[in-house]
Amino acid sequence: QVRLVESGGGLVQAGGSLRLSCVASGSISSISSMGWYRQAPGKQRELVAKIRTDSSTNYADSAKGRFTISRDNAKNTVYLQMNSLKPDDTAVYYCNLLLLTGVYWGQGTQVTVSS
Repeated sequence: QVRLVESGGGLVQAGGSLRLSCVASGSISSISSMGWYRQAPGKQRELVAKIRTDSSTNYADSAKGRFTISRDNAKNTVYLQMNSLKPDDTAVYYCNLLLLTGVYWGQGTQVTVSS
């Protein structure tokens, strides 16, 4: 069984920063990628950033230049440093783990950016 636990969400003013963390535990092997998605009210879940085993990354256009994804392989942990936050970044942020055997999601952490 795979478990993902996110932390670091909260309320921040526009222009502020937050750092999200996600720890993966359980039967983890052959990780393809870890990443972050978000879902705002009334909108579809969308990719924010992901990082592969070879450390290559992908970012949504809205995240480029402001967000940085990183990973600690020894701790099975992925981070998302979010700077220059905007009200449009308000959403529930979900950690995603892609294994060769399947896809797993965390429970989500709320990020609210006030104007």
